[in-house]
Amino acid sequence: MSAAPARPRPLIDALLPLAALVIALMLFSLFVALEGQAPLEVLETIFAGAFGDAFGWQNTLLRAAPLILTGLAVALPARAGLVIIGGEGALAFGALGAAAVAVPLAGSPNLLLWLAMALAGMIAGGVLIGFAGALRQWRGVNETISSLLLSYIAVALMNHFVEGPLRDPASLNKPSTYPLAPEAMLGALPGLDVHVGLAVGVVCALLAWVFLRFTVWGFAVRVVGGNPRAAAMAGLAVTPWVIGLCTAGGAMAGLAGMIEVAAVHGACNASVLVGYGHAGILIAFIARQNPLAVVPAAVLIGGIGAAGSLLQRRLDMPDATVLVLQGILFVVLIAIETLRGHAWRLPQLATPRHSPTPALAAKTDVSV
Repeated sequence: MSAAPARPRPLIDALLPLAALVIALMLFSLFVALEGQAPLEVLETIFAGAFGDAFGWQNTLLRAAPLILTGLAVALPARAGLVIIGGEGALAFGALGAAAVAVPLAGSPNLLLWLAMALAGMIAGGVLIGFAGALRQWRGVNETISSLLLSYIAVALMNHFVEGPLRDPASLNKPSTYPLAPEAMLGALPGLDVHVGLAVGVVCALLAWVFLRFTVWGFAVRVVGGNPRAAAMAGLAVTPWVIGLCTAGGAMAGLAGMIEVAAVHGACNASVLVGYGHAGILIAFIARQNPLAVVPAAVLIGGIGAAGSLLQRRLDMPDATVLVLQGILFVVLIAIETLRGHAWRLPQLATPRHSPTPALAAKTDVSV
């Protein structure tokens, strides 16, 4: 009986995102060269804008704070085998829920206010993405499509309430909900000019990793994500795990919306929608759905986004140029994953038909 080919998962998981980044930088250099710019100068400017000094690090970490949570919004459902891309809508719903709760609780102790806003944001985002998981399990609706469509609905509802029932009459040119009092805003981390949302994101990523890596429930999640049919045959309740992980992912994006309201904007308005939910998809792909790896991936993407303004000032390039780099990186990652999958399938075709055990072991991937 022949054995299935060994998969050096840890080494490959570490090297593939690095290889994708190198290839993406090469293709991006070709792009900027065709635009008449010096590639090395552009790359140096991006690095300087992201990590070159304290101001660059501050902007990078400010962006990384919500990106960690929106990355988890994609990574957690992915552990159950689902591709969720509705993080932007969950963030919008979370921001709206947090702002709505803050109005009747104005004047309450800050800790009570923050906890209520966080709970409301997480419930709003969790219900939205959890509904996409429920549609998948109970009605067979593709979760990628449903989460995307639900995201559009959530953004439309946010705009409706911000411009209608929850609008602050004083917000004339820019519709917003009633603002938080200055003393009710989330503060900065000690020694850093970055709000506490960064620490919240890191703690959430760490807790998610510990849950998946070291608990019995995390093992069950990995079995469900590796092979749902085998998990069901083993007696695991697949549907509750799928819906639960979708709900948890949506809650992370909703918490990101709450932090944007309570730490950055002070109210819910169109400014909270700057693409953090969409960038979370790329971050989850870079991290290969590992919650702990989401943190450095979010710092990387946050740094690339923070460098856009310096590109515009120093080289007179559009600040959206960094989005081209992010797009190229995303395409390269998908291409590498596709090639990797085909490369692993070829040896498995030679597995004898009378030996189902290696095939089942290859399909049931329970590593983190």
